[in-house]
Amino acid sequence: MPDELRQNLALLCSYHPSIAEVCRKLDLNRQQFNKYLAGTSHPSRRNMRRICDFFGVSESELLMEPQLFENIVSLKRKPMGQEKLSEPLRHLELIYKRSQALEKYIGYYFRYFYSFSNPGKIIRSLASIHKESERFYWSNIELLRDPETGQSQGMNKYKGAVFYLADRIYIVEYETIELGSITQATLYPSHRSRLDTLVGIQTGGPTRRGRKPGASKVALEYLGREINVRQALKRTGLFDPREGLFRPDILSLIENNIGPSSFVLDVEEP
Repeated sequence: MPDELRQNLALLCSYHPSIAEVCRKLDLNRQQFNKYLAGTSHPSRRNMRRICDFFGVSESELLMEPQLFENIVSLKRKPMGQEKLSEPLRHLELIYKRSQALEKYIGYYFRYFYSFSNPGKIIRSLASIHKESERFYWSNIELLRDPETGQSQGMNKYKGAVFYLADRIYIVEYETIELGSITQATLYPSHRSRLDTLVGIQTGGPTRRGRKPGASKVALEYLGREINVRQALKRTGLFDPREGLFRPDILSLIENNIGPSSFVLDVEEP
């Protein structure tokens, strides 16, 4: 029986980052718990109950043959995993329930902002807002080309969710290739009958070089619901603002200037 307890306890502990964390959560002495794991001591009735409650097993299960116990634990852990998965989804559902409709904003956009990793250069990427099952989602592709040679410098793909809360549009996106970054943007909505440009602030940083967190102004130029995606992608890349390729009003919207009386980077409603 001590050997079964020793092996089964070791299995349960393997699902946790460390023995120290298990002891801390159980409020048990580490030295005493190590004796249980070594099979040189048996838990008291009180400690056995505490251990069983913590790991979600019964005392009879904890003392059964290790192979059978492992099968039981693997079955019990499946709903636990689903429960852990549902926790963040529950928070997301609360936000979706408060979010207003975004049908007006469905379509394609050019996204403009000053590059985090190429000082003085502007990134123009192709993004879209689309609707699936009453939820609104975001996609964005950055094809980074050298502005002088046209040679590819890499590609970033992003996916995310879009929310409309308290008269502001929020976009939360993650980089899908390396899964190494999350960007959040807050935009002013458009109250005009014809959608043209959305402006706001985004936080993030370089995906490859430096990884220094930053914030910048961002502008979305609406292209329409139906476009030639291939042709639009050819117009994306990394550009020098002095080349005169962009609308002057867009260049003005994304200038990252902090005035003498300001202490944070913010943007006025257009």
